[in-house]
Amino acid sequence: MRVIAGNLGGRVLRAPRGRGTRPTSDRVREALFSMLAAVDGTRVLDLFAGSGALGIEALSRGAAAAVFVDCGAPAISAIRHNLQALELSADVLQMPVMRALACNQVRSCEYDLVFLDPPYRSAGSLGPQLSALLPPLLARGARVVAESDRRVPIELDLPLLRERRYGDTLIRLHAAR
Repeated sequence: MRVIAGNLGGRVLRAPRGRGTRPTSDRVREALFSMLAAVDGTRVLDLFAGSGALGIEALSRGAAAAVFVDCGAPAISAIRHNLQALELSADVLQMPVMRALACNQVRSCEYDLVFLDPPYRSAGSLGPQLSALLPPLLARGARVVAESDRRVPIELDLPLLRERRYGDTLIRLHAAR
């Protein structure tokens, strides 16, 4: 796994050990960032961050700041390793995502770009909670990217801008209200 483009393009990323994390493939990340176009100056919230690849890709492409949230120790270790190896500074929170969305450290900012890449097995049940907790965190014009299995998508109560399938992976791009 590697950073696709930007000032860190080509640099290698470490994925968490074990089967608990399913990193977004290089191909899907490349397609996703083509859909997003420019991310310069954005504030990014990477939820269910895994290796941190999505948030790190945004930082490489000019995002101003990022917050990474994951509850797994292997994921947090991989994110911290990747940030240190790439000489990036970002907040990294080890806690369940729903708890993080209510914590002051996350709520103290409005985000321009939010990545949601939960474990596929739980994605279908997260829509109502995320739909309630995310809107107060979104800046005007914010975008929310939800990645899930195409058979069990994350159903968010936010306007859908685009949807693309890559094999069994479904990417939905939503807008803030």
